[in-house]
Amino acid sequence: MQELNINSEYVELLKIMSSLSGLFSDNSVPYLYYRNAENLFCYALGARNLSRDDTAFDALLDVNGNNIGIGLKTFICTGDTSTEKVAEFNHLSSTFNSEDLEELARMVANARNERILFAQRIYNVKNAIYHLVSRKENELRIFEENYDLINLDKIKLGRCTKSSLVFQDDKHNYSYNYSKSTLFKKFQIPDKYHSIPVEIISEPYKLLINLKSILEMESKIQSHQYEKIVLPLYSTRDDNVPECSGLNQWNASGRRRSLDEVYIPIPAFIRNNYPGFFPARDQPFNLTTPDGKILNAKVCQENGKALMTNPNSALADWLLRQLLNLKEGELATMLRLQLMDCDSVIITKISDNEYRIDKAKFGAYKRFSGQL
Repeated sequence: MQELNINSEYVELLKIMSSLSGLFSDNSVPYLYYRNAENLFCYALGARNLSRDDTAFDALLDVNGNNIGIGLKTFICTGDTSTEKVAEFNHLSSTFNSEDLEELARMVANARNERILFAQRIYNVKNAIYHLVSRKENELRIFEENYDLINLDKIKLGRCTKSSLVFQDDKHNYSYNYSKSTLFKKFQIPDKYHSIPVEIISEPYKLLINLKSILEMESKIQSHQYEKIVLPLYSTRDDNVPECSGLNQWNASGRRRSLDEVYIPIPAFIRNNYPGFFPARDQPFNLTTPDGKILNAKVCQENGKALMTNPNSALADWLLRQLLNLKEGELATMLRLQLMDCDSVIITKISDNEYRIDKAKFGAYKRFSGQL
């Protein structure tokens, strides 16, 4: 069996958490909420938790200086296979409009691949795996498998229905649910896996009473919350990406421009409601990308309406090339943002001179500004 990404602390935490299943269920199959499983993995393995970043990966694990993308899943499986959700395409589903089912399968598969490649680029990931915790009566089974792209050249249709598109490539089986705009993948339990026996505590409530003093102590500890804002990658006037400004500033007329000339717009909502979030106009500050690169950034233009970097190519390299995978001279469009499931970025203020930039899920700015 290939060496798994586990350690004794992780195994023990899984066993303890599962033994408390009686708090939530009277089933003999251990209860393990997926967010808890993600948090346990990241805590015990020292991985970076990406579950709130809405990318293809749930965690990022540094192995000998190399970033490994991790897809984390836990599910009930009493047999040998389980079909689980791997992607949602709510904002992109309207573009899946081919009457040719095989072509439709390629559209869905290509969208899935773009999401994976997107995550690989922004986190500098060369290899990725699924880390899976399947649950059956009084037992957890841990196994891993490669986090593969779908082979577009090997797609074959399965037994499709009115509600779902079923297909496979040369390695895996998939199904796409039309009404939920959701892609599912079948996971196969291997012959060899790591087994964790689980004894569910019959009276878990007594433990909670014993934890009272600890909980009271923990409640006195205030965790520091960093201030965050969300910036749109499009114009809030018409919900489109302008052809000659913002991400496409390089395409503006008037003078010869570098193909890397780009800025992120700072809307009036942000300027009016978060006036002290950024340093003063033209005052430089550090802006760290998800893969650890530090950009020299500043707020520019009249009334501080733009976020830029020096050199400007640094922002273009991360935003246009890495994030959106655009070639030089290729226009950014709203359709491209939909394909990447990203139309905004999150800016986190660490200190007066230190900031962090991350991708945000499609629709994030509208939710942040109260439009959704």
